Amino acid sequence: MKLSISLLFLVLGFTASAQEINIIPKPVEVKQSPFNKTISIDKNTVISISDSTALNSATFLANYIQKNYGLTLKIGTKTDNQNYNNAISLVITGIPKGTPTTKIYYNPNQYFISVNQSLKASSATEQGLFYAIQTIIQLLPTSINSRGALQVPLVEIMDYPRFDYRGMHLDVSRHFFDVAFVKKYIDYLALHKMNYFHWHLTDDHGWRIEIKKYPKLTEIGAWRKGSIIGLWPGVGNEGIKYQVLPNEIKITPKDAQIKTDGIPHGGFYTQEQIKEVIDYATKRYITIIPEIEMPAHSMALLAAYPELGTEPNKKYEVAQTWGMMNKYNNVLQPTEQTFRFLEDVLTEVMALFPSPYIHIGGDEGSKVWWRSSEVAQQLMKDNNLKDESALQSYFIHRIEKFVNSKGKTIVGWDEILDGGLAPNAIVMSWRGEKGGIAAAQESHKVIMTPEEKLYFNHKQFMQEDSLTANKYLPLATVYNYEPVPAVLTPTQTPYIWGAQGNLWTEYIANPAKVEYMIFPRLDALSEMLWTPKDQRNYNDFLKRLKTQFKRYDLMGITYSKKYLQN
Repeated sequence: MKLSISLLFLVLGFTASAQEINIIPKPVEVKQSPFNKTISIDKNTVISISDSTALNSATFLANYIQKNYGLTLKIGTKTDNQNYNNAISLVITGIPKGTPTTKIYYNPNQYFISVNQSLKASSATEQGLFYAIQTIIQLLPTSINSRGALQVPLVEIMDYPRFDYRGMHLDVSRHFFDVAFVKKYIDYLALHKMNYFHWHLTDDHGWRIEIKKYPKLTEIGAWRKGSIIGLWPGVGNEGIKYQVLPNEIKITPKDAQIKTDGIPHGGFYTQEQIKEVIDYATKRYITIIPEIEMPAHSMALLAAYPELGTEPNKKYEVAQTWGMMNKYNNVLQPTEQTFRFLEDVLTEVMALFPSPYIHIGGDEGSKVWWRSSEVAQQLMKDNNLKDESALQSYFIHRIEKFVNSKGKTIVGWDEILDGGLAPNAIVMSWRGEKGGIAAAQESHKVIMTPEEKLYFNHKQFMQEDSLTANKYLPLATVYNYEPVPAVLTPTQTPYIWGAQGNLWTEYIANPAKVEYMIFPRLDALSEMLWTPKDQRNYNDFLKRLKTQFKRYDLMGITYSKKYLQN
């Protein structure tokens, strides 16, 4: 197929030209007309679909054009569309029965776009056609023509993704974001051809999902009394300048005391709202992976049900401060009562989410609390567990066995390797690449998300204008990251499923700041995951990014203007 496409380009006389096609992520093949010509999309243009399977993509394109250009396009089928000279043709071809797919398609989500006398897009799958739509959007102008017509350059495109897992994460526990913004966030992922949304729903700072069997999880666990002011002191943040209010710059002193603002914060999603968001994501071919944290990061849970902690007589509260691994007891007691509780919770979660994957956390569990618990120590003796790491493994194995029994697979942070990896677990490697490498060497799927490369809550510039985590993650670092470690053998590299950007919201309290923190690093992430490795070029990416910024202006998206100064 690659040969035939190249021949088609040759026949049509398509060669590289001075006319710019600025698409992110960069497609596998782009051939432009040397004549600098365009076709017009106007009020008479019809979006022609092959059949109802293409309707979702057609509707998405029509809605985008109407919202951003004020142009309403009719959607019609081949049978009722008579105006073929002014049409956007969307076709799902399917794969011919009995034909080896490897001889036809490099990837089931491969797509083709041809802009000649008209605009045509095709793919074997609905998802592939949807990705074609995202590319078509980037062929549209970045400003509105007063005549109401949109000019699209003549071009031929063939494209498909490099990695099967292209993910982005959002923490809604530290700061809660409503359904409307979560949908907008999903649209941002769709625009960048991402296909997984990791929804971090529970943590120490708030429980965000309704569980009908345990209503106190949201009645109590979804609300905290306040949030820490400024950076957490004592961990290398002394002397850091940060902005609390406009024109109000503060410095974290070496002897800073932890203070909270006393402003109640909280919220949660009802199960009906969860279904609404899932349906929205499904129409954008994005799988939502919910995360229910365990056995640590459970302060919000314990505030509601303290009997599940290692100190059952303790009065737990939903956390108001960050970074509390060893200072505060946020670990669940590994008893049968706890496991029954978690199984009940997971049963409701798995019934809601069609995703085959459930993230169970597993990270940053301080072993000191189990070490000082007589119950935990007795359980270790009863099960011949040599240490608390083995107890961690026992805990994760128990949960995995239950999740597997429901036809689902667990995903966990790389601490789930401690004491022995659960048989079917997928590892999300955040403490560098070591955990991911170890998991791949044991033939487990791996999602690379190393903190130093892909944590978007870290500052973009050495001098930031607002409060962020005190680590530096420039755009180039994201773009140049290679998810497949060189140390892996050819038989091990296929276990690198892909990578994911993470956005923790300790210092991100509103949608505008979310946008500022992810753009344009989301662009870099998308190209790193989609585009063939040998075709990535950072300088070329920066050039294309200038056009992307104009599109963000059109769409009303907040991003860092500092990149325009370079």
